[in-house]
Order: sequence, then structure tokens, then C-alpha cells
Amino acid sequence: QVHVEESGGRLVQTGESLTLSCVVSGRAFQLHAMAWFRRHLGSAPEFLAGVSYNGENIQYSDSVRGRFNISRDDARNSVYLQMNDLEPSDTATYYCASDTRPWRSQVNRFASVYDYWGQGTQVTVSS
Repeated sequence: QVHVEESGGRLVQTGESLTLSCVVSGRAFQLHAMAWFRRHLGSAPEFLAGVSYNGENIQYSDSVRGRFNISRDDARNSVYLQMNDLEPSDTATYYCASDTRPWRSQVNRFASVYDYWGQGTQVTVSS
């Protein structure tokens, strides 16, 4: 069984930076691709960033490329999302997700591919 837990969400001001953390327990974290999604109220999950199992392939959505950075630390079973220059439109619940199919060198943007998700962490950006 895999357990995913995000943390770090809070209220910030426009233009500020924030880093979200995700810790994964259970199966071999280092074999799995990871991704960050977010959900605006009433909307479907939106892919933000993903990293392959070996860290060599990183993908971003157009909406966050250049502002957000994803990284992973296999020694800590963790993945991070550094978010810079935050805007009110970034207000959402942010989710970390794990694709436990091993050795996936591709990053998939479809939420249905990811089989384990955290409970989400709320990020609110005020103007």
C-alpha cells in the first residue's frame, strides 16, 4: 500500500513564493513517476508538473512553466513543487500523485494514470 501526503499549502500574497512537499510511504518510491495536480473549485484536476522515476524527464503545463519547479529526493521519498510569482489564479487545492508502474521514463499528464493521491493541500493567493 502507498500513502501520499502533501504539506505546505497556506495563504500567501500575490508575487510571493511557496514550496509544497509530498512524502510517499510504502512501495519503492524511487521506481515511480510523480506529479503535481491542482483543482480549482468545481473543476477537474489540472496537471501542473511531473517527474520521471529517475528524474531525467520533467514536464510542466503551459500555465506554470517558468514559474513552478518540480524536484524529487529519493533519499527522503519526497517530491517538491516550488512555486514562484504566485497569482490569485493559482488559488486551488494542490495534489501530489504517484504512478506506481515501475520505471516509467515518460511523464503522463492524465490524472487517470496516477493510482495513488494525497488528500491535497490548500493554496490561497490573495491580491
